[in-house]
Amino acid sequence: MEEANKTKELTRVADRLIGDRATLLTLWQTIAENFYPERASFTTIRDKGEEFADHLTTSYPLLARRELGNSLSSMLRPRSQQWFYTQTGYEELEDIDGREWLEYANMIQRRAMYDKDSGFVRATKEGDNDFVTFGQCVISTVMNYSTMTLSYRCHHLRDMAWSEDAAGNVNKVVRKWQPTARELLANKTLDKHTKIEEIFDKDPDAKIECRHIVMESEEYEATCRSMKSESYKRVPQPYVSIYVDVDNGKVMQERGSWTKIYTIPRWQTVSDSQYSYSPCTTIALPDARLMQAVALTLLEAGENFVRPPMVAVEDAIRDDVQLFSGGITWVDSAYDERLGDVLRPLTQDKGGFNIGFNMQEEMRKSISEAFFLNKLNLPDTGSRRMTEYEVSQRIQEYVRSALPLLEPAEHDYNQDICQTSFSLMLRNGGYGPLENIPPSIDLENIRFSFESPIHQAEERLKGQTFLQAKGLLVEALALDPSSANALDIKVALRDALKGVQTPAKWLRTEEEIEGLEIQEEQNARAQELLGTLGQGAAVAEQIGKAGQALQQIEGEQ
Repeated sequence: MEEANKTKELTRVADRLIGDRATLLTLWQTIAENFYPERASFTTIRDKGEEFADHLTTSYPLLARRELGNSLSSMLRPRSQQWFYTQTGYEELEDIDGREWLEYANMIQRRAMYDKDSGFVRATKEGDNDFVTFGQCVISTVMNYSTMTLSYRCHHLRDMAWSEDAAGNVNKVVRKWQPTARELLANKTLDKHTKIEEIFDKDPDAKIECRHIVMESEEYEATCRSMKSESYKRVPQPYVSIYVDVDNGKVMQERGSWTKIYTIPRWQTVSDSQYSYSPCTTIALPDARLMQAVALTLLEAGENFVRPPMVAVEDAIRDDVQLFSGGITWVDSAYDERLGDVLRPLTQDKGGFNIGFNMQEEMRKSISEAFFLNKLNLPDTGSRRMTEYEVSQRIQEYVRSALPLLEPAEHDYNQDICQTSFSLMLRNGGYGPLENIPPSIDLENIRFSFESPIHQAEERLKGQTFLQAKGLLVEALALDPSSANALDIKVALRDALKGVQTPAKWLRTEEEIEGLEIQEEQNARAQELLGTLGQGAAVAEQIGKAGQALQQIEGEQ
C-alpha cells in the first residue's frame, strides 16, 4: 500500500509539471512549423513518411535556423582543436604537477566524449538546433555500464518538464517515457517486477507509460515525509533518480545521483517562467509568416504571367479551350477576325513585382539579423593598415555584438555538459585512482574554460593591450630611463602564456626560474672575478717585466 501511495504521489508531481507547460506546446508547434518542421510533433503525431515542409512556399527561415544551428558547434565545440580546458577555482594554488594532471584530464575526457559509442556529436547537433529554435534543449549524460562509456542523448522538448528553485536554477526534471516491455527487461539498471514479465509474454513490443524524475535529495525526502513513507533513506548524493511505471503503479528505481543527469541550457529567460525563449524565432516569426505569404503571392503572380487569364469572344469559340502544347481550339468560321482576336490574354500590370521582391529582400535581411548571421564573423578591417587602437576597437565591437549569442551557450551549455561528464568519469575511475591526483587540485571546485570566438577575441585584445603598454613604455623611456621598472615583464609574460593555453610541461616553476636566476648571477660573479684576476695577473706581469728592465739597466751602469 505504501509503494502504491508513493507511486501515485510521484506520478502526480510529474504530471503536474507536464500539465503546467501544456499551452507552451502550441507555441513550440507553431515555431517548429515555420523554422524546424522536422521537430513539429508537439501537438500532432507525424507519419514517418510525411513530407515535412509541404505547407511552406520558401525555405529561407529554415536555412537561417540551420546556419546558426551549425555555427554553434563550429564556434563553441570545434572538433579540430581542444575546445575545453579543466581548471580549478583557485588557479593561484595550482602547481606544475596539478596543471599537468589537468591537461591529462582534458585528454582523457575529450577521448571519452568523442568515443564512437557515446553519441556526443549526434546529441549536441540535435541540441544545437533545439537551442536555436526554442531557446532550450535537453541532453542526458549517463554511464553506459555495459560498455563503460559515457552516453549522451538529446530528448524531445515535448516529453520534458522542469521546475526552478528560489535561485532560478533547475532543481527538478521530469521525462515522459514510453519504452516497450522488451526495453524494460533489457535495462539492467531498473528493478523488474512480475507485471512487466507478464506483459512481455503477451506482447514484447507493448508500450508502458513511465516517468523519469530527477530531484534534489532534500526535496525528495520532504515528499516522502509528506506521504509518511518510511522506505526512503536519505542518500549522500545531492540528487535522486526515480523511474516510475505509471501503468502498473511500481517504482523501478530509487537511487542517489551525483549529477542532475539532464543538461538544460536556457537562452533568454523571463522572471515568471522556468522555460526560456529563443530571441531568434521570437523576432523572426512575424517575418517568417509574412515571407511565406509574400512568396505565395509572387508564385501566383508569376504563374498568372506565364499562363495568363484569357478573354474569349462568346459564341465564337468553343468552351473547351485547349491551352497546352499541341492543343487545338475550334473557332466559328463565320467570325470576322478584323473585330479582334477571338482569344487573347488579359492585360495585367507588372509593376507590383518589384514591390514584392523588395519586401522579400527586406524580410530576408530581418530574419538574417534575428538569427545573428551578420554577427558570426569578426568585423571587416578593410584592406588598409589599421592602428593598434583601431584593431582593438573592432574586436571590442565584435565581442559586444556576439556576446548575447555565445555567452549563454558557453556558460549553461558547454559548462554543464562538461561538468557532468567530468563528475561521472571521476566517480567511475576514468582518471585512475583518486589518491594519484595531486593535492593542489581541488576536486570540489573544478571549472572549465572554453575556446570560442569571444575568448579568442579577448586574448587578441589582451595582446593589443600589451603592445599598447609596450609603446607607451618606449615613449616613457626616452623621457625617464627609470620608468622601465614600471612593467613587470615576467608576470606579463606568464599571464600571456597561460592565456594562450601553453602546455604546463613547457613552463618552468617559479622556484626553477629563481634557481636559474641565482645560477646566472653566480656565473656572472665568477666571470667578473676571473676578469679581475686576469687583470691583476697582467699588471703583475707588467710590474715584473719593469723590474727586470730596471735591474738590467742598473747592471749595465
